[in-house]
Amino acid sequence: MQSPTTFRETEILAQFAGDLAEVTDAMAMSYFRKSLEVEHKADASPVTQADRAIEAAMRERINSRFPTHGILGEEHEDARLDAEQVWVLDPIDGTKSFMTGMPTFGTLIACLSGGRPEVGVISIPPTGERWMGVRGRTTTLNGEPCRASGRVALAEATLYTTTPDTFDSAGHAKFEALSAKVGMRRFGGDCYAYGLLASGHVDIVFEMNLHPYDYLALVPVVEGAGGVITDWNGKSLSLQSDGRVIAAASAELHRSALAALA
Repeated sequence: MQSPTTFRETEILAQFAGDLAEVTDAMAMSYFRKSLEVEHKADASPVTQADRAIEAAMRERINSRFPTHGILGEEHEDARLDAEQVWVLDPIDGTKSFMTGMPTFGTLIACLSGGRPEVGVISIPPTGERWMGVRGRTTTLNGEPCRASGRVALAEATLYTTTPDTFDSAGHAKFEALSAKVGMRRFGGDCYAYGLLASGHVDIVFEMNLHPYDYLALVPVVEGAGGVITDWNGKSLSLQSDGRVIAAASAELHRSALAALA
């Protein structure tokens, strides 16, 4: 398949991503709140048999349907990253939430075309919520259009970060500087916070030390809902980004948030 520049080609990728999420949702729930084997990777982050099994299932389906496409995932080796289309997968975003029975984990599925996120899915198995973003189109939540709040004033904004434990000293200082200017700050959520931003419930999400499989699926979802998502310098997110991510419910709010970080 060539670069998905036509409506039909993009529809094929989006439909496949949605079908993939159907499979992964069912698998995730079959493991949720059950006894799990937990290991710790080199960076001390936890991984379970569910993470590995779900990603393996996604890879099998991608390789069967699109054998020339690349795959980058959290739990298995990269494949064909020089391909025009590359799938970027996080089988369980929020493994710590998943392990402890919190229903805020999700599965992230992105398809890049020419290095740009073309399709993005945030699927939250315990709640049955699924955000679908396609570049240039309105984001949907369970098939219905959704929009970010459009909020513009920092003083009225709700800010989320998953945990301050991920910040180094410089990042923590920037988080404190930003959160001092907003109306409310809350913690937790993992990828769920970005879905809630796309639906108008959260106004800013601010994080660091993310990997491409943590943030690339978020891009079409946030942008298609009228929000803005970049790195902390305001640059577009890509496979090469440094893992510092800020999302906001409007361009004006995004500019104000970046100014607060300066």
